[in-house]
Amino acid sequence: MSLLLAACELECRRTRWSATAELRLRYTTVDFAHAVFEHPLTIAAEASPFELTDGGPMAEQGLDGAPDAGVRMASLRGVDAAHLVLADVDLSQCLFTGTVHLDQLRLEGACTFAKVPSRTVWRHGRPVRFTERRTLAEEHHWRADQPAAIPGWNEAEFSTRHVGPAQLAPVYRALRKSFEDSKNEPGAADFYYGEMEMRRHDREGTTRTERGLLHGYWALSGYGLRASRALYWLAATMLATVVLLMGFGIARDSPKQEATGTVPAGGGKVTFEIGKADRQNPKGDRFTGERFEKALNVTLDSVVFRSSGQDLTTAGTYIEMTSRLTEPVLLGLTVLAVRNRVKR
Repeated sequence: MSLLLAACELECRRTRWSATAELRLRYTTVDFAHAVFEHPLTIAAEASPFELTDGGPMAEQGLDGAPDAGVRMASLRGVDAAHLVLADVDLSQCLFTGTVHLDQLRLEGACTFAKVPSRTVWRHGRPVRFTERRTLAEEHHWRADQPAAIPGWNEAEFSTRHVGPAQLAPVYRALRKSFEDSKNEPGAADFYYGEMEMRRHDREGTTRTERGLLHGYWALSGYGLRASRALYWLAATMLATVVLLMGFGIARDSPKQEATGTVPAGGGKVTFEIGKADRQNPKGDRFTGERFEKALNVTLDSVVFRSSGQDLTTAGTYIEMTSRLTEPVLLGLTVLAVRNRVKR
């Protein structure tokens, strides 16, 4: 069965579809809440006007003045999505919580989701920057309902207070799996980000320790998806390491080897002991070109987890040990973020 409809709204709540069907729509907002699909159902947006049997275009009086002929999905709550295919459908306002087998939903063509607020939003006189990603309408509703909500999140037309991070994390997880099963790994990354965000804000199902780890993972690299954030932290850590080494870590002078021994009066075997003088803490002008070069070499070696072999003070040894632990981790997060965005 194939239905071609051009209408402003189409309500199919609690309907039962007992045969394979295809809906090709224009200008339509569709509501399929709690519908039952016993066989595959395809809902697709039609870009061109429908043609009648005589070859002429279908009349679209009252609709042709709309800004676009797109199809918008209003709700899929309570639906078993195992047999559902959506093609070129706007999902920016669609409600997904309560959908069954959402991981088996097939999305074809250019299906769009809601976006985060514009890249920089001002709050209390300070800029708050968002990186672009696809989100669910219900996340917009939940964030807009928070006491200290950041401007830009869309409010719900009706109450959705019962929907929060605990309910949204499984929805993001199912959509991520749907994209991964279709071999669209970069597309699944946004839903992984949303899943981790919901877990980070979930005070019911996520322990305080786990939330702390998630906060750190988010701040350092955006859950392994924001390479620029990891690069910023790597650059800041390297700069701090260079400054600390120039100020406290590089020894004042390279310690010279000293040989000590006793020569018998009548001749014979002589034994020498070779040692190094203790490293002296720097004094005077510490921020010189020579010291900068040494500090930079130590820092670059630390990034690749290699010992520099430079003569360091006791403080410098601990600074190098810390940098050899943190900087390779940040470099690894950067590589991971790039890979998650380009892998197939």
